[in-house]
Amino acid sequence: MNAPILVTGGTGTLGRLVVPLLREAGHPVRVLSRHGGRPGDGVTHVTADLLTGEGIDPAVRGVGTVLHLAGGPKGDDVATRHLVDAARRAGVGHLVHISAIGADRVPLAWLRSKRDAERAVAASGVPWTTIRAAQFHDLVLTMVEKMAKLPVVPVPGGLRLQPVDAREVAERMVALTLGAPAGLVPELAGPRVYGLDELVTGYLATVGRRRLRLPVRLPGKAGRAYRNGDNLARPDATLGVRTWEAFLAERLGQTAAGVRG
Repeated sequence: MNAPILVTGGTGTLGRLVVPLLREAGHPVRVLSRHGGRPGDGVTHVTADLLTGEGIDPAVRGVGTVLHLAGGPKGDDVATRHLVDAARRAGVGHLVHISAIGADRVPLAWLRSKRDAERAVAASGVPWTTIRAAQFHDLVLTMVEKMAKLPVVPVPGGLRLQPVDAREVAERMVALTLGAPAGLVPELAGPRVYGLDELVTGYLATVGRRRLRLPVRLPGKAGRAYRNGDNLARPDATLGVRTWEAFLAERLGQTAAGVRG
């Protein structure tokens, strides 16, 4: 039988898509989380805390590949160092890691943490693959939903995003996981670049709402980096095919139609 693939973040937005794809490909999966979960067909759950390191060594014992999807607003560098140290001790053959586009260019604390996590993977001594992805449609939706609750929506000028579909990221992650270690591979982003105002407009049109907009300016070095497009995909990036408009139509179209009706 194949050695199990350990998936961190297997219960999150991306992990819930990746785990079934790995199972369809015939691989047993071990999902690492802080709270565990119910076992399923070919899926087991282990409890560990990446931030403290507690429980990681037994979680990685006996696995052939680690797919590191877990992440948060802070502490990714610490969590990843704990994971790669355990993977090295366990003799893991391939460590696959997802990072964020702009990790090496945008001076924000959470992106610096992503960059430091990338460095930990590259210096781990474990054969590795890292891919930087753009924001998922799901994350952008959460952001604009919160913005649209305000009577006046602040819109930072020059802020552009290139959101990508989580299902397309999941398919790419599975292909990388089942392939050979490849180092830093081309970035993955959506097919279109949108100004934040366009993303808000698309959401409001889909749900049938109107909101006043207030242009604002992002300050400092981070604001300059976003206006320069340092958070956007490089020219050699792989681009998905599913647009923001298609995502909204599928996710919100029927609900919005019912509300308007």
